[in-house]
Amino acid sequence: MVVRMSVPLTLLGLLDREPSHGYDLKRAYDTYFGRGKQLPFGQVYSTLSRLARDGKVMISEVGPGVGPDRKQYVITDVGATDVDQWLTQPVEPEPHLQSVLFTKVALALMLDRPAEEYLDTQRRAHLRRMRELTEIKRAGGLVDVMLADHGLYHLEADLRWIEATSARLDALRKVVRP
Repeated sequence: MVVRMSVPLTLLGLLDREPSHGYDLKRAYDTYFGRGKQLPFGQVYSTLSRLARDGKVMISEVGPGVGPDRKQYVITDVGATDVDQWLTQPVEPEPHLQSVLFTKVALALMLDRPAEEYLDTQRRAHLRRMRELTEIKRAGGLVDVMLADHGLYHLEADLRWIEATSARLDALRKVVRP
């Protein structure tokens, strides 16, 4: 079985590291995994509630907080087994054979729209994002560098595809507009 990013399993992994309060889990998630998309507090607590319902975490202690009582969560054996299984399963290799980039180019050609302009616009957007990621690498720590590298490598592959597709637009036009 091939798996993708999972907030519940990521939170379980953080709990496998150490028992934590919901606020601490959110902070750790956002620090290590939430670049560009932080985890809402509501999602943290609803996820913890489902994990507790499913026997994957339990509340180890409840203490007073500024608002509601602060609950400390601990992973159960069932949750730890899920984390172990998840960590050993491969992530689905990308890309899928049907991408948004390809779909837009093919539709533009089918509809006799300027696919070349779309590819130029997409190229500029990719280059802009690459500059942003390069700046993140310059200013960030190791986690930022590794995440930025991952994004940069994907963008570089997309740019190679954009160049190859630009060179093949006439041939593709003949295939999609017989």
